[in-house]
Amino acid sequence: MTARHLAVTGARAADRRAALDAGGPYEFTTTCHQWLRGPCTALTALLHRYVPEAWEAGPGLVDEHRATLLYLVPDLSERIGPPPPSLVNDTPHEERTRYFAERMIRATSHGVVDFLLAHARRRPGPPPALAFDDVHAASGTEQEFLALLLRRADPRVLRVAVAVGEGPLIPELAGAIGEFTASVAAPATARPAPAPDARAYVRSDCTSDDVEAYAAYRALTEEARAALHDERAAELEARPDRGLLIGAIPNHRERGADPHGAGRRALRTALELCVAIGYSEATVDLGTRGRALCDPDADAEDYCHFTAKAASALVPLGRYEECVSLYRELRRRYPTPRVQMSTSYALAVLHTRFLEPRDHDLALEHMNNARALAALEPDPVLGAYYQVFQDNGLALVAMHRGDLELSHDLTTRGIERLERELPPDRYVVHRSQLLHNRARVRFALGRLDEAYADFTELIARDPHYVEYHVDRANVCRRQGDLAGALAGYDRAVQVSVPMPELFHNRGDVRAEAGDVEGALADFARALDLEPGEPAPRLARVALLIEADRPREALADVRAGLGLLGEDARLLCLAGLAEQALGRPEPARACYDRALAADPSSVPALTDRAVLTFEQGDPRGAVADLTAALALGGEHPDVLYNRGFALAAAGEAGQALADFTRALALPGADLAGLLCRRAECLAGLGESRRAADDLHDLLRLHGAGLLPDAEPAEALGLLKELDTAGVGGGRDGGGR
Repeated sequence: MTARHLAVTGARAADRRAALDAGGPYEFTTTCHQWLRGPCTALTALLHRYVPEAWEAGPGLVDEHRATLLYLVPDLSERIGPPPPSLVNDTPHEERTRYFAERMIRATSHGVVDFLLAHARRRPGPPPALAFDDVHAASGTEQEFLALLLRRADPRVLRVAVAVGEGPLIPELAGAIGEFTASVAAPATARPAPAPDARAYVRSDCTSDDVEAYAAYRALTEEARAALHDERAAELEARPDRGLLIGAIPNHRERGADPHGAGRRALRTALELCVAIGYSEATVDLGTRGRALCDPDADAEDYCHFTAKAASALVPLGRYEECVSLYRELRRRYPTPRVQMSTSYALAVLHTRFLEPRDHDLALEHMNNARALAALEPDPVLGAYYQVFQDNGLALVAMHRGDLELSHDLTTRGIERLERELPPDRYVVHRSQLLHNRARVRFALGRLDEAYADFTELIARDPHYVEYHVDRANVCRRQGDLAGALAGYDRAVQVSVPMPELFHNRGDVRAEAGDVEGALADFARALDLEPGEPAPRLARVALLIEADRPREALADVRAGLGLLGEDARLLCLAGLAEQALGRPEPARACYDRALAADPSSVPALTDRAVLTFEQGDPRGAVADLTAALALGGEHPDVLYNRGFALAAAGEAGQALADFTRALALPGADLAGLLCRRAECLAGLGESRRAADDLHDLLRLHGAGLLPDAEPAEALGLLKELDTAGVGGGRDGGGR
């Protein structure tokens, strides 16, 4: 890019706005202060500005991004219609058991960037310019969106300005501002001081940085301040703006005349909205604030709810110890079956999935306790639901303990029981989760036809849920049905917000199907979304080398190393690219760097061994391959290569031992190993055993068990043995 975005820094909002205006003009300017509309203050305003415009220009673009746009701003449905149907959206709140994690929010932010860039490209006239103020006061979610927008938006297509005051920025946004913007410090200018206005401070929803207004606000009596907050809250509650329910309204009600009543209710409403969308940081914040307004005894239900939701939201943030602490507090405080049941389940999941070291035995203890308590529920519908829910948890623990058959049995019996004992319209989402879990266990068990049938049933029930399409595509791929796998990934991309793993996985299948350009395009899309993600970059570099495009591969390696540092995997691929270009010394330097970065890198040792052998040093190759086997354990290909190098070094006996060990391992190259072992045996004077190996190879090939084997080498070796009079083999017959 030659043009750059703009970053303005300054302590005072008025100074920042003046500097922004000097860098304008902007057709859209907004604040990002999370006290207004919570995690998506600016995004809400931004989409309300541009979605209707895009809809009027032609609904196709909006329809393409409908799931993204309505996920973040459901209010837009009044203008553009409803979101795609889903079981979660149609499920009563109290029966919902599926929630989305932080990665869903990040992918949705990518979807908004896609929408804005596409809309900007099709608009006539100069590129739109967008300005965002109060970025320091934005939520982590919104700061992440701005980081993605600054990185992905070409200023010649869409220009962005961010204004930052005194406050923390997430590292990703700080890095994006440093790399993609021209930074300007807003000069401090003298302005006439307005009369102190406490009411104006409250009506700014407490976002004003006017110190005189804040001082006047603090000088009011507690009752007067509370009255101003209640007045403002009532005014905002009359507006049809869902975002205010997350931000300004609970902020005011907390500070109003009834914080323990109206404030607590407003926080609980905000909490439910954030839980449903997956705003983990906001959920923790609201849960903590809600707990503070509850009397643990008089308000036990709300206290438990705020605590449990905050604890659950700590998991995707990786704050596991805090999570455990909250659950254990509830267990100490409330000796009720439901609290003990739900916290036992939650702790079991933490121990079997997240905490290190994993403790599946302790998880089983907790889950058994949850299951026993579920049996105490007297309501027949709730009792069946609770018991099957805990059985599903037991199935998860069983899977992690390696007992897939038990996991399959538990989920199957749970499905059958809910069908038998619950009305068909109750707990529909959980029924789908049970079926999904069984399908994945069947996939793990290799029962692919049954897994395919389960995933097909899930897609029929909830056709816009992306995981079902991905999982069924994986079944197709395992079955060798690449066309079916590609169709599944295509549909997953259509129904999903943009997730890099979807494009990476589809790229892998395209590469396997021989569609090099399609695969490279998918890997490029994944890297456009997340350039620091190693998997698609490694896949693209490997494919470029395989496609005999080593110079492009090296350019990609350089870009990857700039983001990932001395990554041993990339350096190994760089060595292969250098070898493909006929440059052995730079290749060796790459392998040496890879081993310096990761001394346990088996690929670096094996690749360097191949290069060493090609340079005429078989004993040096043996040394590297021996080290690789010590680090990675016995692998048939590594044993094959070491045997080959040993044979070249004149160590036929040791080579014979390596070939024999390799032949006993799964995944071995039987044809190559049998030929190499036959050569060793012949060299050691055991021509009869050599002929036996070659006849075994030819029989396997003739039976179709080695369809890709080339029998010509075996036939040639047999001919040499025939000359010595021993080519007949065990049955005395030649071929």
